[in-house]
Amino acid sequence: MSTDDKTRTITDTFPCVRCGLTVTAVAPDGGRRNHCPSCLHSLHVLDRVEGGPSECRSRMIPISIAVLRSGGWMVIHRCARCGELTSNPIAGDDNQLILMRMAVRPLAQPPFPLEAFGDL
Repeated sequence: MSTDDKTRTITDTFPCVRCGLTVTAVAPDGGRRNHCPSCLHSLHVLDRVEGGPSECRSRMIPISIAVLRSGGWMVIHRCARCGELTSNPIAGDDNQLILMRMAVRPLAQPPFPLEAFGDL
């Protein structure tokens, strides 16, 4: 990681584990980013249970969206190897189409038949 002391610009990058895009580790709002803004995939590098680095290093697949009480959105990831779930804040340049698809999926594909509403 390289920084310029005058502007404190972080130029750290990482390659996306799914699409190969070179991603800057700093989101547009200045916060740290750990997922690809294009496909939203991530790499399992932190073990939330143990509180340290993870030895898994497998792909974290975006599976859902959670909305905080403050209105902020979080991407929910599941590790493809060990199944661990994590949540990470979205960034301003994240793919809005993928975010919306994940947000409406429970409404578009409910776990019960929609025909049941016609009988009410």
